[in-house]
Amino acid sequence: MRYKHHVLLPEVGGQGQKALAAAQVVVIGAGGLGCPILSYIAGAGVGRITVVDGDRVELSNLQRQTLYTEADIGRPKAEAAAERLRAVNSEIDIRPHPEMFGPETPRSLLKGADLVIEGTDRIAARHIINRAALEADIPLISSAASRFSGYVGRFGRPGPCYACFVPEGAAEDGVCDRDGVLGPVVGLVGSLAAAEAIRFLVGDAGPNCLLTIAELRPPSMRQVTIERDPGCPVCG
Repeated sequence: MRYKHHVLLPEVGGQGQKALAAAQVVVIGAGGLGCPILSYIAGAGVGRITVVDGDRVELSNLQRQTLYTEADIGRPKAEAAAERLRAVNSEIDIRPHPEMFGPETPRSLLKGADLVIEGTDRIAARHIINRAALEADIPLISSAASRFSGYVGRFGRPGPCYACFVPEGAAEDGVCDRDGVLGPVVGLVGSLAAAEAIRFLVGDAGPNCLLTIAELRPPSMRQVTIERDPGCPVCG
């Protein structure tokens, strides 16, 4: 049985596995964070996954983006990722969208989604995604990683949105192309995001005001509470 080890968990069980099979998730970003996120939610049997990314695979990606091989260099990430995921789980519906998510992206891309997960590398992109998810009233899991650390948080009403955590217009910080990132850091943070997604979809998630912060130098993990900003220009 493909999902035996999930069904054995009381927190998932047969009903939880059925919920995963019925779920629709949009993953924005198929890079260092997106690869483990996509791998684990596809392996878990999420019924429909839309993969959104306008980048192409580069040699420097292979240090940490584990869905790709040297043979994929030059291919659109969304299409290469979809092909790999179908090879892992042919029972689910994988829909590649090889374009960047931006202000002009049709919001119909999010139609029917139960959850949006973003693993992008720019604060400005996260704010665009945050607004789109809020407008569609879809919960958002946001993740970021740089150097030796990263975080995962779930945002959306009635709790805080991403802009309550990082105000719009904030300076870009922790950009992998500029600052570097240890390969295992994105594996750890992406796995935390995938776990949060699976727990949310099976009804086992905690409050969406907690931010999990992971460090690998030295290794540590902690959670902090993000308060909703009543004056937030996005969700207030």
